[in-house]
Amino acid sequence: MDNLLSARALMGISLAFHIIYATIGIGLPFMLMMAEGLSLSSGDDSYHRIARGWIRPAAVLFAVGAVSGTILSFELGLLWPRFMEFSGPLVGFAFSMEGFAFFTEAIFLALYSYGERRLSRRAIFLCTIPLTVAAATSALFVISANSWMNTPAGFRLVNGVPAQVQPLKAFFNPAWPHQALHGTIAAYVATAFALSGMYAWRFLRGRIDEDGKRALTLSLAVGTICLPLMFLSGDWAAYFVAQHEKPKLAAMEAHFKTSRGAPLVMGGWPDPATGEVHFGLEVPKLLSFLAHRDLNAVVEGLDAFPASDVPDPRLVHPFFDLMVGSFFVMFVAACRFWWRRLRHREVPLDKWSLWSLLFAGPFGMIALEAGWMVTEFGRQPWVVVGFLRTEQGVTVSPGIGPIFLLFLLVYLALTAGLLKLLLGGEPAGGGPGEGPYGAP
Repeated sequence: MDNLLSARALMGISLAFHIIYATIGIGLPFMLMMAEGLSLSSGDDSYHRIARGWIRPAAVLFAVGAVSGTILSFELGLLWPRFMEFSGPLVGFAFSMEGFAFFTEAIFLALYSYGERRLSRRAIFLCTIPLTVAAATSALFVISANSWMNTPAGFRLVNGVPAQVQPLKAFFNPAWPHQALHGTIAAYVATAFALSGMYAWRFLRGRIDEDGKRALTLSLAVGTICLPLMFLSGDWAAYFVAQHEKPKLAAMEAHFKTSRGAPLVMGGWPDPATGEVHFGLEVPKLLSFLAHRDLNAVVEGLDAFPASDVPDPRLVHPFFDLMVGSFFVMFVAACRFWWRRLRHREVPLDKWSLWSLLFAGPFGMIALEAGWMVTEFGRQPWVVVGFLRTEQGVTVSPGIGPIFLLFLLVYLALTAGLLKLLLGGEPAGGGPGEGPYGAP
């Protein structure tokens, strides 16, 4: 059990950091494409300057994400050898194709970064298209492997071993479409709001310029447009979970007892001992409607499944609430910004608007991390649902605890250095050849 907890903690901390790097690595290329497209279509060089100012964070985070992703690939083999033996023939295709997407992204990032004096503006813009597509595709391949763990497909189990393996069926497993769409849109939202928060912080320090105003407006426009898309894709994902991953839904909603016309519980602390949610707010029949589009539908609770096969609602429900709550924090901040923007016909620079954007800035990342926690904790005690328990997939080799502490220190130091590098100046657009914060 100690080995299992140590392995899960080490894998968890590695993924928690990697998700941040990878998310911005997906979102920033999209922002670059939008800015260069606006510059080319409008003839306004300010958008080109803004885009050139985002090169350094894009390149640095791409490099750091590559390193942290490499560490994860080693951890999969070292910490989870039985899982890799079981799933390798099925998810190996997705991981291999992710490598091709990664190299494509690297090529066009290099062309975009160093082609300023040799390529035309049109060619510069065209470089951002495969860069954006490759970054998103890379995420789709990785998400496929994760979604397969939730809804395994593409094989038959013969004597405890996968047989008649069909990699394409495994790749296009039932959970992949909604997880891929929701995860990609969430990456765009998280990046856009993170950029908005940084520009708000810069304005609060009194460093206001026209390029910064355009950059703030562009990033928040992307975030605002993607927010409802993220909400709709999240509803699709939750509806799928309600139909195909019922124990996970019960844990997400802290729904202990099977009932008709089940209420939706918001907030509160689940108590498995009593089967109640303390301090929660109930909305009558809403869970039945969201899960089955019927106010009087029966929703299975945790009591409908063997106790040894259900996730712990104390881990899943709070993270689910945090994910949903993060959406509303960003939504309110965006609405306030656009209301004042339309009312006064200029970028709102009052302290309340800027502080609300600064406060909302990290909640895209918080939502992503919380959503990942819901997915992972909600799958427990399985690493491959219905086929392989987490405790069966872990290594039996000892000594993971000290390695966990070492890696935690390494990741903290890496993140501190990264923040110092990226926040060492101010998030100005910068001209060609300048860094993202005005540094040469």
